[in-house]
Amino acid sequence: MVMNTMKNEDSLRSRTKILVVDDEQRMIHFIRMNLDLEGFSVHEAYDGKDALNQIRKVMPDLVILDVMMPKMDGFETLSMLRENSNVPVIMLTARGDEDDRVRGLELGADDYVTKPFSPRELVSRVRAVLRRIEPPEGAGGQPIQVDERLLIDFDRHEIFVDGELVKLRPTEYRLLYHLVQNAGWVVSHDQLLAKVWGYEYQSETHYLRLYVNYLREKLENDPRYPKYILTERGVGYRFVDFKRLNNK
Repeated sequence: MVMNTMKNEDSLRSRTKILVVDDEQRMIHFIRMNLDLEGFSVHEAYDGKDALNQIRKVMPDLVILDVMMPKMDGFETLSMLRENSNVPVIMLTARGDEDDRVRGLELGADDYVTKPFSPRELVSRVRAVLRRIEPPEGAGGQPIQVDERLLIDFDRHEIFVDGELVKLRPTEYRLLYHLVQNAGWVVSHDQLLAKVWGYEYQSETHYLRLYVNYLREKLENDPRYPKYILTERGVGYRFVDFKRLNNK
């Protein structure tokens, strides 16, 4: 059983295409060497325009995107990419400035790595982001009619608000899944970070705040006064107890 699991993981990695975008050839070589060792299929781009062309051509499973590039920087590239693609993106930044990290996340990045970084850290982040693409274990079952506005079908990965299909990115979907599965109960920050991002992210509370805001913008009638995803200050978040509401 263990051997079969290892073979399945190796097979999955061998099919996983990663596009590395950086204007420094030495950095691309360094990243390629370490990802090659893990069995990933690595593709290269050296500027933002080339990256956008490569994404259409290669259709990668994940993009590693440097922030500091000439002509079109990583932020501009990501902004243009997000107009028509939800491919997961890890940003590379040479600065530890939290404003840069938050800006990348707000533009739609899934994670960031600050230079200099170790090969182990990069591979760990890549694996964590790829895990978030996969549906949560146990997802499925009957569609959930939260109220007259909101219908959630985890089996089909479809969310309807006022009858309109709303597109969620993989991380948003996983976060909503874990909140809804615990509807009526408070789920702590640590629990959500571990379930959605991984145990190594339990101190990254700004990820959670941003993605809760993303969900509220897409699901709530008025995100300033949420009725579905409720904040329990200093503890975590709670999804409304729709079962009790529907049984009244």
